[in-house]
Amino acid sequence: MSEIANLHPQEIWKNFDLLTQVPRPSGHLEKVQRFLLDWAKQKGVEAFQDEAGNIIMRKAATPGMENRKCVTLQGHMDMVPQKAADSNHNFETDPIQTYIDGEWVRAKGTTLGADDGMAVATIMAIMEDDSLKHGPIEGFITADEETTMYGVNNMKADVIEGEILLNLDDETEGEMIIGSAGGVNMNATLEYKEEAADPADAAVKLYLHGLLGGHSGLEINEGRCNANKAMARIVQDAIANFEACLASWHGGNMRNAIPREAEVVLTLPKENVEALEEAVAEWRETLQGEFGAIEKGLALDCEAVALPAAIVPAEIQDNLVNALCAAHNGVMRFIPEVPSIVETSSNLAIVEIGGGKAEFLILIRSSRDSMRECCAETLESAFAMAGMKVELSGEYPAWQPNPQSEIVEVMKEIYRELFHTENRVQVIHAGLECGVIGALRPHMDLVSFGPTLRSPHTPNERCFIPSVGKYWDFVKKILERIPEKA
Repeated sequence: MSEIANLHPQEIWKNFDLLTQVPRPSGHLEKVQRFLLDWAKQKGVEAFQDEAGNIIMRKAATPGMENRKCVTLQGHMDMVPQKAADSNHNFETDPIQTYIDGEWVRAKGTTLGADDGMAVATIMAIMEDDSLKHGPIEGFITADEETTMYGVNNMKADVIEGEILLNLDDETEGEMIIGSAGGVNMNATLEYKEEAADPADAAVKLYLHGLLGGHSGLEINEGRCNANKAMARIVQDAIANFEACLASWHGGNMRNAIPREAEVVLTLPKENVEALEEAVAEWRETLQGEFGAIEKGLALDCEAVALPAAIVPAEIQDNLVNALCAAHNGVMRFIPEVPSIVETSSNLAIVEIGGGKAEFLILIRSSRDSMRECCAETLESAFAMAGMKVELSGEYPAWQPNPQSEIVEVMKEIYRELFHTENRVQVIHAGLECGVIGALRPHMDLVSFGPTLRSPHTPNERCFIPSVGKYWDFVKKILERIPEKA
């Protein structure tokens, strides 16, 4: 056990500590699925895995509370695998190394996995605690939420039984989410025949790093630097003014994380290298001027590397770089009725060029279907002009607020009683699984809340310790006050 296992409330922290020892990056969930089933068997909790890889746990009502509505407590088991440049962490094999930093819990050089490990730990705490008072409850722990929402997109509607869904995937204690954006993944690809590099040329690597990155829903409106978009400007300049040729590009690694790094290898005449280095120094100053107030760690390096064997043909290279420069990134529109909330955005998340193939991955989000389609068409137009094949996948619907929600009113009253202040009711731009579940089970009453996390999807992810105790007290009181069946 690490030191976090003894934090208050221990019911949650001890289980979260157990989770940190189990590798669970998106796409590699076999170990955490087995862990959850084994844990449930050890605790005498009914549990099974469905065809989509989700884990369902069930617990009978406390005697005398059988007439309450069934509650589904929901969170996802996977975590975003992001690490610092100097970290050797292997997310598929290594445990997360946690530590306490004042009032925060962090991880050493990696994402913490509190998104959404705190939800899973909460479900575990409720399932094993026989002192709690509640009606019939079930835990619904979903697979691969962070990549494709595979678990909910492939679930059967009757795999869960609840009339109320408590989604535990919000990241600010003291707020309740009653609506969220929908989204869709866009993949643009192009295969090409490589050309041999000129043996008389030199090669340089441009490396943009030290950026904050962040959650492409919650933090897309904060003006953070997207490494791929910034690098596109630099590469376009190098091609136009220094006879540079593109050999390879690697930027970003998660669709829902603002890319923190991008690395490009260029070839160019040896006599132009010094001039390019000077231009890169100017670009460094330009980017620091544009983003310095936000991106304190922004760094742009230029170093000599071995000449690669092959490059991207000139026409293909120009089309790809122009498409990256033209592609929309960031906020497209705020909600007209609520101008403080983002309605539509895109995140140029991943760029991979080299070895005869180019691939771009973008996550488009919107709370309005027509604007999601507009954003997709805008991006597809840019990529189509570059001759790329464009495909959409993993679409999930927006979660529309329910102004007649019974559970929201109950929770507002409980929060006021416990903490003598109002619980803020919000609609957010991040995508939550509630939209998919609500479409499958339209009778469910849905709400999302959780403890306070900051900088999810980055190595700076952290959980605010005092918020977890308030959140736990809130959860327990909600379960006691669930309305009776109609």
